[in-house]
Amino acid sequence: MARIAGVDIPKQKRGVIALTYIYGIGKSRAQEILSTAKVDESTKVSDWNDDEISKIRAAVGEFTIEGELRSETQLNIKRLMDIGCYRGIRHRAGLPLRGQRTKNNSRTRKGRRKTVANKKKVTK
Repeated sequence: MARIAGVDIPKQKRGVIALTYIYGIGKSRAQEILSTAKVDESTKVSDWNDDEISKIRAAVGEFTIEGELRSETQLNIKRLMDIGCYRGIRHRAGLPLRGQRTKNNSRTRKGRRKTVANKKKVTK
């Protein structure tokens, strides 16, 4: 396995797909990285030589990825919560923030539903 930006990328996959295993790199950015490093996109990771890997590492180093990107995202969310804007309030409450309805759906944000059974009232 080749190790780029602290992530083990799979050897059996093509270069474009393998680079998407790094957080912050999608398919288009992976294509851009491989073109700047002058590496063929269809070449498998196992066929890369040390020179190509070092060029790819240098190209990847120009972007904000992995831990730095995750912390930046968390800081952005914290800023929204601190200023108390609508999106920040929705983050704080654990509700969807992009206008989705919550009456029936939004189980991903709200969590698993817990059914509470009503106790029968004893009649005298």
